[in-house]
Amino acid sequence: MKTKLILTAMAAIVSSGAGAQTQPAPAKKVLVAYYSHSGNTREMARQIADVSGGELFEIVPVTPYPSDYQTVVDQAKREINAGARPALKTRVDDMSQYDVVFVGSPCWWATVAPPVATFLTSYDFAGKTVVPFMTHEGSRMGRTEADIRKLCPKSQVPDGLPVRGGAVGSSKETVRRWVEGLGFGK
Repeated sequence: MKTKLILTAMAAIVSSGAGAQTQPAPAKKVLVAYYSHSGNTREMARQIADVSGGELFEIVPVTPYPSDYQTVVDQAKREINAGARPALKTRVDDMSQYDVVFVGSPCWWATVAPPVATFLTSYDFAGKTVVPFMTHEGSRMGRTEADIRKLCPKSQVPDGLPVRGGAVGSSKETVRRWVEGLGFGK
């Protein structure tokens, strides 16, 4: 009797799953946030959004940075050394809706520009994937990934993608392979 009961229960379990189909995992909602001083990071962000299907969000400081190269370099160095967090004009209305946040910046003094640091400390990224991308003129990622991991300790931060500023226009294939390789292609 006990054996018959166990066999009947096992048959019910097996037959109940016989016609079931596995549902695909829901698509991850992607945000592509960026700060761009010269336009290179903006273009890279557009490329990432095209491949990932993500929404673009521009990080805009209240006080714009000077356009003169040496002046902005000096200001960035002072701000980074002081741990400055400049006020931002823009804000994401509902960060909780995003699973993946690509975060782009020019590489200033081997890390993200201060407005990006402000952005990263303005939201709760716990449980999210925060993916860095950088434009640079020789410093590649610098210490950006380590710095973002410190700013977002409860998020996953995979290796980022550095692209030389002057090469951004011809980087579409590199960007596509990288985004798809991370599993975030649309």
